[in-house]
Amino acid sequence: MAVVPVPDVSGPPAGLPATALEGLGTRPFGVYVHVPFCATRCGYCDFNTYTAGELGSAASPRSWLDALRRELELGAEILGSAPAAETVFVGGGTPSLLGPDGLAEVLDGVRSVFGLAPGAEVSTESNPESTSPEFFAGIRDAGYTRVSLGMQSAAPHVLRILDRVHTPGRPVDAAREARAAGFEHVNLDVIYGTPGERTGDLRASLEAVLAAGVDHVSAYALIVEEGTALARRVRRGELPAPDDDVLAADYELIDSVLSGAGLRWYEVSNWARDEAARCRHNLGYWRGGDWWGAGPGAHSHVGGVRWWNVKHPAKYAGLLAEGRSPEADREVLTGADRYLERIMLELRVSEGLPLSALDGGGVAQARAAAAEGLLEESVLDSRGRAVLTDRGRLLADGVVRRLAG
Repeated sequence: MAVVPVPDVSGPPAGLPATALEGLGTRPFGVYVHVPFCATRCGYCDFNTYTAGELGSAASPRSWLDALRRELELGAEILGSAPAAETVFVGGGTPSLLGPDGLAEVLDGVRSVFGLAPGAEVSTESNPESTSPEFFAGIRDAGYTRVSLGMQSAAPHVLRILDRVHTPGRPVDAAREARAAGFEHVNLDVIYGTPGERTGDLRASLEAVLAAGVDHVSAYALIVEEGTALARRVRRGELPAPDDDVLAADYELIDSVLSGAGLRWYEVSNWARDEAARCRHNLGYWRGGDWWGAGPGAHSHVGGVRWWNVKHPAKYAGLLAEGRSPEADREVLTGADRYLERIMLELRVSEGLPLSALDGGGVAQARAAAAEGLLEESVLDSRGRAVLTDRGRLLADGVVRRLAG
């Protein structure tokens, strides 16, 4: 396999304007850590990930861990009196490839540099095939409180189309192992709408999820991303593109089955057993919080400034070894940007968006959407909130566009 070339990118200074730091600590603050390593590449995935064959000798987990610590220290220096992290989320990639010792080192870095708030939520994504009872016991001892496992489907032919290498029953076993290790909060990810997936396949996947006894489920419609192996197969006519009507029917089935089992939606693509089971880190995103994203390609946001790191792990490590920022670029959100983002993000959660956040045109559109059954009737009361109905969730993007004007 060819080695991915290291791009010639220099990281600009990463200082933040004083206006971005105003109010730091009054908003939710979290730390996201991106692990860029995968054992194999899934055909549908366009995340910033690399296999060992693609990286060659250009980067390693050890060089990444060393660079990560330097970036965390840079973040604490830039943020100054940054609050302790209320949430930490280690994503990827495949964080479980680091093993319990590597993940413990990641969390130790966050803890020693930023500190952890009392009762902090600490999550990691994991591939079921690279976990074991010993793995879960190790990361639980290290301080992780939540595990998210990539299941995607229980149907072997669906997993093959997605290029997933785990066996169909392994995610359920892994979820049970995590619970036995003391994890109260365990999530399983499901992807629906894969070409060739039948209604019965999706039902079987949902039955497996419920049998695992998890308290959180994330379900995402398959998106054919440009540049992926799946996109090339669709373009060549080997596989059909996902059908919007099928996706809508699948979503309704997922919501019905999960709700019937006591898991309620709290964000368009997420269901939880109760409020304690909700992913607080992601709620921080949806509620306009601040976070430092560390790792190759990671995105950050503080006080209306968004930036992202260089993607290649070798370039990322090299810049930090030179005492330079790994930042690739940034944008300062305008008032109009922040208005749109607030509508787009808060409308996705079950508590909805307060009408006071909308301008006159947005309020009028919200009332019209309520009259059409896309928002709950409470929006007709000027003191209410814009909350999506079941039908509105299927058409959420259109509702956002209407409210944003």
